[in-house]
Amino acid sequence: MDFPVAVALAQLVPALPTGPGWWYEIKLDGHRTVMWRLAETVRLQTRAGRDVTANWMDLALPGMELPPGVVLDGEAVIVVEGRIAFEAVQSRAASTPSRARRLAEAHPALFIVWDVLALPTGDVRSRPYVERRAMLLDVLAGLPSPTPIQAVSATDDLAVAQGWYESLVDWGVEGVVAKLGTSPYRAGRSSSWRKVRHAETVDAEVVGFTGAATRPRNLAVRLPDGRTALSQRLPAPLAALVATYLTTADRGGRGRTAAGDAFTAVAPGLTVEVLAGTTRHAVVTVTRLR
Repeated sequence: MDFPVAVALAQLVPALPTGPGWWYEIKLDGHRTVMWRLAETVRLQTRAGRDVTANWMDLALPGMELPPGVVLDGEAVIVVEGRIAFEAVQSRAASTPSRARRLAEAHPALFIVWDVLALPTGDVRSRPYVERRAMLLDVLAGLPSPTPIQAVSATDDLAVAQGWYESLVDWGVEGVVAKLGTSPYRAGRSSSWRKVRHAETVDAEVVGFTGAATRPRNLAVRLPDGRTALSQRLPAPLAALVATYLTTADRGGRGRTAAGDAFTAVAPGLTVEVLAGTTRHAVVTVTRLR
């Protein structure tokens, strides 16, 4: 398995699946992160494959306690005043390494792990979820206490999962992910992984931007129905993250949305998450990079 790895994704559904064989995990509002414990170091990657180790050194250093060869998939989260704060995660991700260190001193991160992709013995992605879950708990049990690397809460009790979904939203819990106990870890979306969320979103491909590449104001995105629309103005932390892609991406000429808004075209390669309820209009709301 080579760095970076393509991650498994869950299908968005309106309700949790029921029946035998389903397991449920809390879905936290952070940044998807894969932790690689290599022979002499630790590397962290985003869902898109970017190396973000320098922004999360407070996770990378504890990761050195893992056995070499372990690869973990999970979520980098930050707790502020007892609540998971996505804004703090965005600020950290958009920071320079020196600023990230200062932010970590004020609000250290947690790495909430939900899967193990590899062990010192090799790749385990083909093993069933219930086996990988047991492997994950065994690996994390070997870490010194306390540690910011923790296993996500999981249950095979639907009533417990429904309780999480209904009662934990005020603590920064996004929703619940359901996984078949027999499912392997498969890159891309699979019907064996499903999620329900309090805020319904869709993925959209970035096709352009307004403003400067180093400080984009809006993104032009291609929505799932094929329409191209301009986003609302990007918050500063999100704009900084997007800029790291735009400054190196191939650019085209000028383009226009279905509503006639002009933008600078950019080569495909970046996906963002947008609020589904805003896509009926000419302007959409971007919530994060994917």
